Amino acid sequence: MTRLKLSSGMDEIAIIILAAGKSSRMRGRDKLTQRINGVAQIRRIAKAACEICANVFVTVPDAAHPRASFLLGLNVQIISVPEAHQGMGRSIASGVGCLTHQNLSAAMIIPADMPELTQMDLETIATAYRSHPNNIIQATTPSGKRGHPVIFPYSTFDQLKMLSGDEGGRAVIEGNKHLHQLVPIPYSHARTDLDTPEEWQYWLANQN
Repeated sequence: MTRLKLSSGMDEIAIIILAAGKSSRMRGRDKLTQRINGVAQIRRIAKAACEICANVFVTVPDAAHPRASFLLGLNVQIISVPEAHQGMGRSIASGVGCLTHQNLSAAMIIPADMPELTQMDLETIATAYRSHPNNIIQATTPSGKRGHPVIFPYSTFDQLKMLSGDEGGRAVIEGNKHLHQLVPIPYSHARTDLDTPEEWQYWLANQN
């Protein structure tokens, strides 16, 4: 098992899992509690993160939200984001804001609704960061389509804390093109997210 540590200075990486969205297209269901091999998606991705990282944070709308109950027993820190309706950028800003006083070199950002991401994918992106610890490392499909996860170095934290809206960290990436490095992971792992009951039904029916 690979732990996300570097050799000098601020020598640890945090993982921030974004789980504060509304699931508005699920018509009353929660996409993050859909089960994959019997495990709720939010717990599945959080468990994968915990296997490789000691500093895992999960954003939720509030600490009493039902999603938090799916994380019981995992070594994660819950971050309440009451302004989550302002978009993914607000969740990123809230998560990174909690890292300010910790000895961390970078943050890996992972949307919680990506059912194909694996522990190995997270390790692949972490390995690329260890080789280039000043860069923004972004996962892509094998054909080069950009996706998640993305690792942002400490030098970008102040910019990340200013984010709002639905563009996520795109503005920070565009503003630091000289640091941007793309790393492929298998199949469509970096891009697949599922927003409706029909998408979940189709995807689950085609597994195995």
